[in-house]
Amino acid sequence: MKRLSILLLLAAFLSCHGPDKKNIDYTHAYTLTGKIAGLDEGQVFLIHRQKGNTIDTAEITDGSFEFTGRADTPEFCSLGFPINGNLDVRCNFFVQNGKLELTARIDSLQDYAVMITGSTAEDEFRSVSRQVASIYAPSHVLDSLFKRALDTDNKTLKDSVEKAVREMNHQQKIFIKQFAREHPSSCVAAYEIHQAFGANSDAKEIDSLYSRLDTTVRASYYGCLVKEILDKARLTDIGQPAPDFAQPDTTGRAITLSSFKGKYVLVDFWASWCGPCRRENPAVVKAWRRFHPKGFDILGVSLDNNREKWLDAIKKDQLPWTHVADLQGWQNSVARLYGVRGIPMNYLLDKNGRIIAKNLRGQALEQELTALLKPR
Repeated sequence: MKRLSILLLLAAFLSCHGPDKKNIDYTHAYTLTGKIAGLDEGQVFLIHRQKGNTIDTAEITDGSFEFTGRADTPEFCSLGFPINGNLDVRCNFFVQNGKLELTARIDSLQDYAVMITGSTAEDEFRSVSRQVASIYAPSHVLDSLFKRALDTDNKTLKDSVEKAVREMNHQQKIFIKQFAREHPSSCVAAYEIHQAFGANSDAKEIDSLYSRLDTTVRASYYGCLVKEILDKARLTDIGQPAPDFAQPDTTGRAITLSSFKGKYVLVDFWASWCGPCRRENPAVVKAWRRFHPKGFDILGVSLDNNREKWLDAIKKDQLPWTHVADLQGWQNSVARLYGVRGIPMNYLLDKNGRIIAKNLRGQALEQELTALLKPR
């Protein structure tokens, strides 16, 4: 659930207007009429995710509200409500031109519980949402087990939970692949590819999905986002020269990636606030200590925005290698250059600065280095 300041969005509320409700041509416009049980008055907001999060406002009268607008292609939107001075975003859906009707309960506004009729894109999105929800149904149990594993330092249980999570992620991707291949003319397919494969994508995998989409879908909003991800994935594909960069280290001195040439180097994206990164650090430290004398080094790129927390994590986790950060969080310039949308993430480079492996987790890093270097 996301919350945004209503004060910051007030100008957007006042400037967004739909077309005249009279004589609407439904081939070029839509009306979205809604009724939410348990909500009889107040305001409701339609957030246009594909239009810079611009917002339309509707008054709830006798338990009903109505939005009008135009969607040249199916558009991904969210519904929000003013709660204690904040915008409470409760559900997502697709609108398209035509007469649309939304029904829901105020206490059940999950994506797959809201009903919208009149939008074929929404029908597809709802079907996919239900299937993905069923895949991740064990999540609440796994969350509890993972907390227990951390509290009791039970490595066997932790590894078992992480394996189960990876399997759920794998099953989700299998399902999205099948859906995209069966619905190449659906903008929802592009959206789902972006959601499921957008983080640290494999170029060949995402290209196989993108290339099957119809031309009109590739030109759609999410089709263009998938193309951007594909371009970044190609830039950092195995065999490609790693893009050079410069960023300040813990003392403020600019460090370049190219200065590491002549060594095998791991470009490691992490952050102090990232639990999985911190849990991965001991394995990375072990690999560094074992192979550093043989010509292996690490360049840590942090997605922190708090300098003190960044430095404190380096000290607590005893990370002896070079670290850089521009303290811009997810807007870190190197992360954006490499298309990193999930951490931990890493790239292993050869002595010439070419990418030879990526996303090495756990024992995989040591195994890769063992094949390249003889340990001491």
